[in-house]
Amino acid sequence: MALLKTLHTSLISVFLLLTPAISAQAETFATDDERNTMQVFNFASPSVVYVTNETLVRDRRTLRLHSVPKGAGSGFIWDTQGHIVTNFHVIEGARQVTITLQDRSEWPAELVGSAPEKDLAVLKIDAPRELLKPLVVGTSSNLAVGRKVLAIGNPFGLDTTLTTGVVSALGREIEAANNRTIRNVIQTDAAINPGNSGGPLLDSQARLIGVNTAIYSPSGASVGIGFAIPVDTVKKIVPELINHGRLVRPIIGIESAPDQWSSRYGFEGVAVLRTAPGLPAEKAGLRGIHRTRGGGWELGDVIVEIEQQPIRSYDDLLNALEKHSAGDEITIGILRDGTIRYTSIRLAAPE
Repeated sequence: MALLKTLHTSLISVFLLLTPAISAQAETFATDDERNTMQVFNFASPSVVYVTNETLVRDRRTLRLHSVPKGAGSGFIWDTQGHIVTNFHVIEGARQVTITLQDRSEWPAELVGSAPEKDLAVLKIDAPRELLKPLVVGTSSNLAVGRKVLAIGNPFGLDTTLTTGVVSALGREIEAANNRTIRNVIQTDAAINPGNSGGPLLDSQARLIGVNTAIYSPSGASVGIGFAIPVDTVKKIVPELINHGRLVRPIIGIESAPDQWSSRYGFEGVAVLRTAPGLPAEKAGLRGIHRTRGGGWELGDVIVEIEQQPIRSYDDLLNALEKHSAGDEITIGILRDGTIRYTSIRLAAPE
């Protein structure tokens, strides 16, 4: 009996001596993919912020105005000057926006610029540079279906939450808050829930490849269909919002007819109502609606193509122009008297 007790005690002692070694070994059990996920999160999470949107509400009894939370979302640090990128719909209608950094410090933010048509906005906070860690900006042009992606955000107010998935599809289209179409959107099955909006979509190298913006869900919660604005679009728009406060789009100098005209009169394209004096469309000879000899009105030119891209609506026209800059010479196709003609136009800067 004494021998058994001694043996039992010895076994316990050996187990206790081996436990630290076993625990240390267990820490190495992570797979390469798990290790990569942890590395990306640890590297990128300090760059992700919590965005709180507040608005004014009048108390029914006292009639006093007071500030209440209207909504919340995510964002990320763009540069060491304090610029924060998020979705436009996260801060839309806000009286005051507050940014919470990873160290829990809160900073009032000012709106620098917004592009509702791309669901993007840039804010600015006056935080110390040592608290501002910008994300590494990647590219979305080389993405492929099946590539691993990671999303960090604040779903349902739960800060700094990580979800993972893959690129499910490319080239999707979603509708922005002002009914404009956002094109070439990334679809992912990484869980994106309310509150994730404005947060970063990252690749396995912790590089920014998109801005999480929307989900498709009958219930409002994630069902594995999320969308992100590609970073190549973000890289083009954010500097314009910082420098100009808005998206700078070149113009051709026309007043266009409503899209309803196309269905009413049986054509596809953007009908020109009139051209602006001295601007590219007039110089290129485009003509708007005009009176006939009989005193009636006749349809003018209809823009049906820009740089071999079909134009079926005003939304198509704006998306085509956004690919170019003032001074670029483009070829447009116009429908005139039943025949498509082509002409060159040099784009002008907006006034």
